[in-house]
Amino acid sequence: MIFTSILFIVLGALIKYGKMYFLIAGYNTMSEEKKANYDIEGIATVFRNAMFGMAALMLIGVALSDLLALPKLEDYFFFGALIIGIPYLLVVSNSNKYKRKP
Repeated sequence: MIFTSILFIVLGALIKYGKMYFLIAGYNTMSEEKKANYDIEGIATVFRNAMFGMAALMLIGVALSDLLALPKLEDYFFFGALIIGIPYLLVVSNSNKYKRKP
């Protein structure tokens, strides 16, 4: 679980600060013309925030699981982070907020 959290933090940082936009599904295969219609910096910020948020929830789950001696709690936080984070990421990053008018 800690490895997954670290992976999410690294991926979020690479997308936002390392400008590794090819990690965003579909963006890499777009033509330059279509890429110009998107605010990739805004989308990268959404990815960073979602990845960091999911990692934080997972780490909280690990800490609470150890503190309270409830191993199942870690799983609940893990799946909760994914169930909340992935739809948030998909809905917000695909919203019209990040599309530029041609």
